Amino acid sequence: MVKRKILIVDDSEINRSLLSDMLSSEFDILEAENGMEASAILHNQEHEISLMLLDIVMPVMDGFEMLTVMNKNGWIKSVPVIMISAETVPSYMDKAYDLGVLDYISRPFDERVVQRRVTSTIMLAAKQKELAHMVTEQLYEKEKDNRLMIEILSNIVEFRNGESGLHVLHVHTLTELLLKKLIEKTDKYNISKKDISLICTASALHDIGKIAIPSEVLNKPGRLTKEEFEIMKTHSAAGAEMLSRIPLRESDPLIQVGFQICRWHHERYDGRGYPDGLEGEQIPIAAQVVALADVYDALTSERVYKAAFSHEKAVEMIVNGECGVFNPILMECLLEIAEILKKEFGETSVGGHLERDLRETVEQQIMDIGELNMSERTFRLLEHERMKYEFFANMSKEIQFEYTATPEMLVLSQWGANYLNFPEVILDPKTSAFATEVFLKDDFEKFLEKLKKTTPENSIIKQTYLLSINGNPRWSEVIAKSMWTNEETPQYEGAIGKIVDIHEYLEKMNRLEIAMSQDSLTGLLNHTVAQSRIATYLSAQDEKKYILLLIDIDNFRKANDKYGHQSGDEILKYIGNTIKNSIRSADIAARMGGDEFLIFMEYKDTTKPQVERVFQKLHGEYEGFQISISMGIASSEECEVKNYDSLFKMADKALYAAKHKGGHIYQFYDKAVENAWSTRFSE
Repeated sequence: MVKRKILIVDDSEINRSLLSDMLSSEFDILEAENGMEASAILHNQEHEISLMLLDIVMPVMDGFEMLTVMNKNGWIKSVPVIMISAETVPSYMDKAYDLGVLDYISRPFDERVVQRRVTSTIMLAAKQKELAHMVTEQLYEKEKDNRLMIEILSNIVEFRNGESGLHVLHVHTLTELLLKKLIEKTDKYNISKKDISLICTASALHDIGKIAIPSEVLNKPGRLTKEEFEIMKTHSAAGAEMLSRIPLRESDPLIQVGFQICRWHHERYDGRGYPDGLEGEQIPIAAQVVALADVYDALTSERVYKAAFSHEKAVEMIVNGECGVFNPILMECLLEIAEILKKEFGETSVGGHLERDLRETVEQQIMDIGELNMSERTFRLLEHERMKYEFFANMSKEIQFEYTATPEMLVLSQWGANYLNFPEVILDPKTSAFATEVFLKDDFEKFLEKLKKTTPENSIIKQTYLLSINGNPRWSEVIAKSMWTNEETPQYEGAIGKIVDIHEYLEKMNRLEIAMSQDSLTGLLNHTVAQSRIATYLSAQDEKKYILLLIDIDNFRKANDKYGHQSGDEILKYIGNTIKNSIRSADIAARMGGDEFLIFMEYKDTTKPQVERVFQKLHGEYEGFQISISMGIASSEECEVKNYDSLFKMADKALYAAKHKGGHIYQFYDKAVENAWSTRFSE
């Protein structure tokens, strides 16, 4: 076993010799006659030294000067220091403690006192490092989870809007670049690094109000009418309203900044924006920056209504005022960072940039609390994290724990302890009820043995166990990361980990998948998911026969004009429910957008009875509106190439033929339909 290293710094050789004799059986000893020699040793071996014994009164560089150098270089954080001196003047002692000394040993030396103080200080420093590392990693994971939950919410909006989730990442990246350049140019806005992180995180919420916009407006491929644009403009106020209604969180900085960004990211510097017509510095700087980032990415990204502009053209359009007027100083920032935008906006670069930003955010939070002593710092961190992530922790159904090998004990998270009805701190965990009642016989001990066999390079293990959770058998995954000392030959110290209920996890993922795959209005599948599933059926290369029905509601625009969009939505819901009740469990039904639907079903001998049943059920009256549909049908038997695109085009041509005949009918695809379609485009 490799011994820990101790550096003895004293100008008296006899003192160095005495201390070396007392400690050399347990430690490797390095010696220095003054602070200058000690600095040279630390420069080369800082991470190998477990403790420094430091005299104060020395020539060349005394102990106080040495401590000043250690603070300047950051060595004091990794190398604990015990002061050794005959000086007992209170002012000396206070100054030494202020400079980072952890303990004091007076001369003449008592061997047992020296050994006990040295061992205790090394153990305390090791636990502090471990705790600091654990807090940093937990803070990182929590910060990552927080951002992930926000990005999931934002990407659900993007998914509904038919756009790539990269928009959220691009806006985050450009917002950060603009803010960093802004604080270089001016202190007018009093923005700190912490504020930058908060604004960048909140930027992901800028378009959440679009979830309230009807799909036929949100996903319209062409130019919006004046009325449709007025509807689209309501998303900014709607998003702010959603955030303002989150219970008990209205004073949270993330909610406050998110509100500003949601409501005012479409305001413009000359007062010609919406919804409130703010101008100049009436617009919060967070909203100004996100507005510019949003416009740039909208210009450089492909949309259903336009192609993507080049980086150069986008910058030119913004600077020329083609997208509204922005803060002149932000225009300067955009031009100054223009050269790095292309590099940062590659997909890989964006991901790497966000990872760097996340690490920097965590490091900054650790630095902000670095002046606190360890116990107060830990308390503040844990309290902050408890308040910030309590909701997510309760929803995650995870039991978190920390295992310490020496002295052996298990510490459960507060939520985990309450859930299991166990104390948070469990001594002698191998013989505790946790090991014998939650785990089956010997499973917990075997799990600990597996942890011991890990390495610092491969420190994570995942094991599935049948656990007894509050008396109920539950298959669970136990995930743990082993912890090691920071030495030339690392020593195993314990682990941190969590217990995940597999049933709960799978159910949660299933609920999320269902939510992401459904049309929010009718509850039917969305077109993208339906297309994927139909393509899978058609590619099976079997002998089964399928038909695709494309359905369009006749005169639906009149319903909207006469009764309003809300009544139109109710009609669409009615159609969706009717379709669900008209098909078999194996059939696929989806809303394609607007007032168009599709049904995909297998048939055996003839298709007409199935088609007739659906057609008749979809005709009727709803709240005074006479519902009538047109329907185009295509069979997979007619496809030269048995795939979704071919089948869809055939059904679409049949639907066109039905509408061309005046609607209110269904039309099968045949040669006559194909000829009519060809004639239409040749004229």
